[in-house]
Amino acid sequence: MSTFGERLSAAMAQHGPLCAGIDPHAGLLSAWGLDDDVAGLETFSLRCVEAFGGNLACVKPQSAFFERHGAAGIGVLERVIAGLRDAGTLCLLDVKRGDIGSTMTGYAQAYLADGPLSVDAITVSPYLGYESLRPALDLATANDRGVFVLTLTSNPEGQRVQHASAPPTHDGAAPPGSVAAEIVAGVTADNAVARAKHLLGSVGMVVGATVADDVRRLHLDLSAANGPLLAPGIGAQGGSGSDLAAAVGTARAAILAASSREVLGAGPDVAQLRDAARRTSTRLAEELA
Repeated sequence: MSTFGERLSAAMAQHGPLCAGIDPHAGLLSAWGLDDDVAGLETFSLRCVEAFGGNLACVKPQSAFFERHGAAGIGVLERVIAGLRDAGTLCLLDVKRGDIGSTMTGYAQAYLADGPLSVDAITVSPYLGYESLRPALDLATANDRGVFVLTLTSNPEGQRVQHASAPPTHDGAAPPGSVAAEIVAGVTADNAVARAKHLLGSVGMVVGATVADDVRRLHLDLSAANGPLLAPGIGAQGGSGSDLAAAVGTARAAILAASSREVLGAGPDVAQLRDAARRTSTRLAEELA
């Protein structure tokens, strides 16, 4: 089986750089004329699968909007994952898990080992230390799956953590600078084998589309990291694909642009959803070229 990085590269070459979100929050359910219950959740989500499956490089369900409906909501999420798999479309589950030891192992086994919730990749949070993610990183590698590590996010509170100076390491080695730079260094090391083979790595980073100036200010070499860059915030949230592309240099080819509002606002009609996704993907490809 090919690595996640290889599969994502091929999917982006075929379908463009859009990663469409499935975000069934109460406001969108209402906008689609659906009740905020499990039936509405299922109708919304499976229409998205029908519209996006086989037409986009990647689809990103937000786990929280399924979890809030309890076990029945998780059941819908399982059907979404299965539907995308059947359509041959990569599924990136936005769960932002992060813990230590056996707990992190449990999260990794839930999503990165074979099972009803297994997906192609997940988002993870490194703020217990990059190496706290090791169970997920290792299991993803073993099973040809991927992870996207939160690195530079667009929320104002994130800067206080991500821009802070990293402390000295236990062995006395000099830290790479900011906390964000330390995360980039970890991703770079984990993608070294893929880089040596001239392949895209399977450890990606989440870099908000509105933080292009921060990439420059912190002197982050995202190209050397050789991983896909999940970039939420292009379009509706004010992020510019061209600005981010300019900031990350040759890594621009690895930008996977996440968009939810712009595409989901075209629902509930499946054909209109599909058309909106295709138009958005085409526009993003032009912005990121």
